[in-house]
Amino acid sequence: MSETNDIHRGLQGVFFDRSDVTFIDGKKGVLLYRGYSIDDLAEKSTFEEICYLLIEGKLPNQNELDAYKSLLAEKRSIPDELVELIKEMKSLHPMDVLQTSISYLGSIENDNLTSVSNIKKLSADIIAKTPTIVACHKRFRENQEYIHPKKELTHAENFLYMMSGTKPSPDEAQLIDKDFILHAEHSSNASSFTARVVAGTGASLYASITAAIAALSGPAHGGAAENVMTMALEIEKPENAKNYVKEKRKDKEPIMGFGHRVYRTEDPRAKHLKQGVKDLSEKFNESQWLQILEAVEIEMEPYKRLGVAANVDFYAGVIYYLLDIPHEFFVPIFAIGRIPGWIISVIEQYTNNILIRPLLDYNGPEQIKYIPIDQR
Repeated sequence: MSETNDIHRGLQGVFFDRSDVTFIDGKKGVLLYRGYSIDDLAEKSTFEEICYLLIEGKLPNQNELDAYKSLLAEKRSIPDELVELIKEMKSLHPMDVLQTSISYLGSIENDNLTSVSNIKKLSADIIAKTPTIVACHKRFRENQEYIHPKKELTHAENFLYMMSGTKPSPDEAQLIDKDFILHAEHSSNASSFTARVVAGTGASLYASITAAIAALSGPAHGGAAENVMTMALEIEKPENAKNYVKEKRKDKEPIMGFGHRVYRTEDPRAKHLKQGVKDLSEKFNESQWLQILEAVEIEMEPYKRLGVAANVDFYAGVIYYLLDIPHEFFVPIFAIGRIPGWIISVIEQYTNNILIRPLLDYNGPEQIKYIPIDQR
């Protein structure tokens, strides 16, 4: 009814709070976690360090890191009842199974305290168990036995081991570890905002993370890596890329893995996975997928000036594919990496909590007189 209110659809450009966790400069392609460049963290750190950094606010020393890694390793196992529940859900989509499983863990935790100290205590449980849930479902989905986690392996090593039954090579584990780091946090994206909205109501950490997983399951947020691999399979050969891109752009259809809501230049995370694709392609003698992606990049070069460049998921999907991970598990891998980012979003929200309640500008009819049903 009002014509004077400014509308910011999608809340684009709206600052709803302050945060000291993640800095993004979309024009320059800069991403910082707690002040540290993603370039340094991706090449020099580990996912366990990043979890500690995001949640505790500082990089750990060696003793702190050793203690934290031991804590995560101790908490990897999931209850037998949850294993059976996952087995019952083996035919469902992995994101639905992950949602249900995290919600189940919250129900048996029976601890809805929302103090920061309590959230930090519970955070290790969710970080540690999420890879186990995903891997357990993958095994049952393929009619294989559940593989119990190994405490002596790193977070990334253990995940790949539980998925395949074989201990990964150091370079494979390092690449997945890097993938987790690059996906760990990204300010107020759709799923992190969802976690904050739910936490704003005073709901539990598990409820907030369950809601965040639901938000990530949408194709506009978490589905890019899967869509890129689908695109590469559709293109089949590098020489087909030119016509593929031409036809898509003619029909005003997006090219998967290009463009980002925040970045107006290349996503600073993308280059760190590109080298991984090169290394795996050589290792498995499957260079065609890298060649296809490079051919697509060449065809998309003119669009860089419009702010449409490769994002982090452009290369992620091929990495998962070369590691023999089914397409439907690409988004759950994203979720494994993003768990610490969701947790710190919840912690920040609880620290100075307020109900997040934006307004809608009503543009429907004026008040209408009610007509009894027998007169309609």
